[in-house]
Amino acid sequence: MSASSASSALSASSASSAATVAIAHGAPWLSVLIPVHNVKDYLRECLASVIAQAGAGVEVLMVDDCSTDGSDALVRELVAEHAAGPVRVQGLFHAQNQGLSGARNTMLQAASGEYVWFLDSDDYLMPGAIARLREIVRQHAPALVLCDFLMLRERMKLKHRLRGELHRRTFHGPARQLLRDHSQLMRGLFEAGQMHSWSKIARRSVWGEQLRFPVGRYFEDMSTTPFLALLADTAWYEPSVWVAYRQRAGSILATPNLTKAEHMAHALANLREAAAGKGLDENALFAWAHFAARNFIGASRIAHKALPQDCGAAVAMFRDAYEEASPIPLRDLDRAYKRRGWFVRAMRLRHWMRVAERQTAAIAT
Repeated sequence: MSASSASSALSASSASSAATVAIAHGAPWLSVLIPVHNVKDYLRECLASVIAQAGAGVEVLMVDDCSTDGSDALVRELVAEHAAGPVRVQGLFHAQNQGLSGARNTMLQAASGEYVWFLDSDDYLMPGAIARLREIVRQHAPALVLCDFLMLRERMKLKHRLRGELHRRTFHGPARQLLRDHSQLMRGLFEAGQMHSWSKIARRSVWGEQLRFPVGRYFEDMSTTPFLALLADTAWYEPSVWVAYRQRAGSILATPNLTKAEHMAHALANLREAAAGKGLDENALFAWAHFAARNFIGASRIAHKALPQDCGAAVAMFRDAYEEASPIPLRDLDRAYKRRGWFVRAMRLRHWMRVAERQTAAIAT
């Protein structure tokens, strides 16, 4: 799908509906965009992590999406506190709740930096992250920069450390070099499977006026990051931890339901159209198909948990969503798994394929 046709699948949120409190400074090279909704306990730490290392040439935009815990008042307080500082700080306020996608879209529309970096308000930047980003931008000017992250938990146990939660990779491929090959970029992105927007820093021009987060849908990062990668003509992977990601109860994956399952299954809709003409190689197409299959299986499991005796219709719908979004049909992917010796994955895939096929046969009769 081309950048222009992507707009039909991705909804935009206008910044015109938000009241604004702004501090006038010079034109920034970087905009850090922080969506705010009921995060009063974390927002000050998040902003401080940016201010401490930003300096002149960086702006911070926060949008309060109708918080009910006093976060809106805290945004105003923080804007006032930094009015005389070198970092441009701006507060935006939604009149109606628009969700995470709407908040990000509002800030993206208002951002004036050459690069934009989304940062969730309960997370924070690691020291030195912005300085290293600035160095990369000055030396190489990539359209897209990918960084690594660590996971924050109230209690970090040995099992979490052994799982590598102190350093999570977001890309499997060459590091610290300018990438110009979309096959290499898409393969590494899908193999890592970390689609978070906050670990991707892009030129504002790559987002353009057409690529936006889908309002009212879960897995909004998954619905935008692959498209962003296809639109970027160059990329840089920095294998350093720049973001501390807070794992909190109530996350999307921790509270599954049928709506979230459906959104997961359809997150890659229209990606085949966007990738047309990019000449992606076999390895990139396989990584993409495997990622889409994991979405299909994950969504099907959620449906089975919610409707153990009657999940067939949902699973059939998720299968169709896979076939629409993936470059490789399910049966061909099954054979590819076997060629690679991935027999357990093939078995899982065939199980849910059979569930969908039984539903299709039942409808036919």
